[in-house]
Amino acid sequence: MKNLKVNFLGKVFKNPIVPASGTFGFGYEFSDLYDINILGSISIKGTTLEPRYGNKLPRIAECPSGLINAIGLQNPGVDKVVTEELVKLDEVYADQIIANVGGHSTYEYVETVKKFNNSDKTFAIELNISCPNVTGGGMAFGVDPQTAYDLVKAVKEVSTKPIIVKLSPNVTNVVEMAKAVESAGADAISLINTLVGMRFNLKTGKPIIANVKGGYSGPGIYPVALRMVYEVSQAVNLPIIGMGGVSTAYDVIEMMYAGASLVMVGAQNLIDPYACKKIIEDLPRVMDELNIENLEDIIGGRK
Repeated sequence: MKNLKVNFLGKVFKNPIVPASGTFGFGYEFSDLYDINILGSISIKGTTLEPRYGNKLPRIAECPSGLINAIGLQNPGVDKVVTEELVKLDEVYADQIIANVGGHSTYEYVETVKKFNNSDKTFAIELNISCPNVTGGGMAFGVDPQTAYDLVKAVKEVSTKPIIVKLSPNVTNVVEMAKAVESAGADAISLINTLVGMRFNLKTGKPIIANVKGGYSGPGIYPVALRMVYEVSQAVNLPIIGMGGVSTAYDVIEMMYAGASLVMVGAQNLIDPYACKKIIEDLPRVMDELNIENLEDIIGGRK
């Protein structure tokens, strides 16, 4: 029997497949479609200190190989996420989840992380320092090494959970950013977040998205993501979560060869809500085809 289990930050995951934040809601929404307990874990919708409506409409634009979004971290705020959303999720999903935290300031990140400290449902916290859709925050922390270092250091001082830092591809040197958050005490790194893109309405000559620009995701960014996961995995001594355009079991294997221990599936969930289920079910077949017995053995290349 093929072994899909992987060890990540001391926790054994039944498989490496994790729906990416922002593409799977708070998880329980998908429980009517299939048993979400088959998932390795879930990275829940990005959470901020206060409730956020998000950006103005329209905020989605389709692309030939993906989509552009400028949702703007719409969420009910951390208090409701912890006391309501995670309670609903716990009724249908037995395992722990990865919380995703965003903010406009170090204070907001720190205070939001504190709220998750008392959440038994939360295994780790993914710091979103790379969202291109939030004015005045998010990516502002993810493009400067010193700023990212200061933020991660401040968060680590208060967090009782492992901290995963989500890096942006919209930088000149992603390795420099990775090394900065590693030195600040990050426990793991996830990458990549979306690339910055835009689309025009050909009838009006104006940008489709009210926010003008947004985050481009989907299969079109996969080779970029793969390259960055590889570069970062070679440069730091931290476990990596790889994501960006993953849509098949073959993509998962390739992402793990590049150095990822866990693999997040994002935009594909919006195209096919059964995407994660299909990938998990197809992994044993692909492993058999490629003569792989244990997934953990291929992280960073065959051993």
